[in-house]
Amino acid sequence: MANFERRLRQLIQPGQRIFVAGSSNEPTALLEQLALLQLPQGLRFLQFPIGGYNNTDFTQFNSTATLTTFFMTPALRMADPQRLHFLPMQMRWVYDYLANQVDVALIQVAKDAQGVLRLGPNVDFVAAVLNSAKVVIAELNHNLLAPAGSPVIGADKIDLLYESERDLTTLPPPKVDQAAREIGAHVATLINDGDCLQTGIGAIPAAILQQLEDKNDLGLHGGLIDDAGMHLIVKGNVSGRCKPIDTGLHVTGMALGSPQLLDWLSRTPEVVFRGANHTHEVSTIARLPNFVSVNSAVEIDLFGQVNAEYAGGRQISGTGGSVDFMRAAKSSAGGRSIVAMNATARGGTVSRIVPRVEMVTALRTDVDMVVTEFGVADIKYLPNRQRAQALIAIAAPQFRQALAAALN
Repeated sequence: MANFERRLRQLIQPGQRIFVAGSSNEPTALLEQLALLQLPQGLRFLQFPIGGYNNTDFTQFNSTATLTTFFMTPALRMADPQRLHFLPMQMRWVYDYLANQVDVALIQVAKDAQGVLRLGPNVDFVAAVLNSAKVVIAELNHNLLAPAGSPVIGADKIDLLYESERDLTTLPPPKVDQAAREIGAHVATLINDGDCLQTGIGAIPAAILQQLEDKNDLGLHGGLIDDAGMHLIVKGNVSGRCKPIDTGLHVTGMALGSPQLLDWLSRTPEVVFRGANHTHEVSTIARLPNFVSVNSAVEIDLFGQVNAEYAGGRQISGTGGSVDFMRAAKSSAGGRSIVAMNATARGGTVSRIVPRVEMVTALRTDVDMVVTEFGVADIKYLPNRQRAQALIAIAAPQFRQALAAALN
């Protein structure tokens, strides 16, 4: 350990820009060791964290450390606002941004079932970072079997290796309530055999995927795979046979879910992990006909503008990858962009369909259909007044009169 700490002190220098892998591939044990050191001044950390997985506030490492984040999480709400910098940027462009902005990369690696060294279950930006970083420090977690479809990394690419036996952070299955099931049923009517899907994480995406067991030859291409996606692959509903590229493969950037999901991925090379320059790239998705992008929102207004990141006057998440996929769906022959969300929040006391959103994440031109538990609003070809009326029709009934008054 003394040799490791000495080498770590040599590699971490004042003013460096340090990328830390996020979500399910954060090198958490390595970060714990880093936090024990007296770190040099002016370190600039960069991370795309996800709530439930990433809980490190890098501004606490010392009084001069800063963090540039592309996503806000509960762990960052108490960070020093002078040293916490939220950068609004879609995931596809985060990849390019990081390609020349990094001095040191902190990542997690693992061996697969055959003993081959691979990246862990999130590769969104790693290729870009590895091409630019002068120093690569990796945590080799012996408690993780690497996904069989994750990229191989040569030991010669790693300057310093920290070995751990850390239990991985995993996510319990989301609680799917009646409203989510109704939303899932509505969205399922919009999905056809052979479509290629992208969904997010949470109760509504899980409910949507649970409603697709009567579909055939679906494809998956997106930023993540979870337990619900695994279930459809195992059941045979998702085959990828209709995809003209990545045929027969299920393309993802990260895995978010249970220990069972990670175990299955270690035995399933057909699930291929790719960077955001492939998963979120418009020119790639344009080659996938009938690409259906399904994303959620904090609120949507009567113009069709989407707020997916801001509430109560503060940043609560980030721009993420939803707009990448919405716009990519427009480039796909037969593609559709769907926003699926509960009609209300705070126990039914607040409408999530509003006269005007607090922050615009996606433009009104990015959305084709909006789904709540009260139905589907197909707004793609509707002019302003008619689209507002269609959205009011799927709002919770107790808010429709006030929304109509705002329209008038």
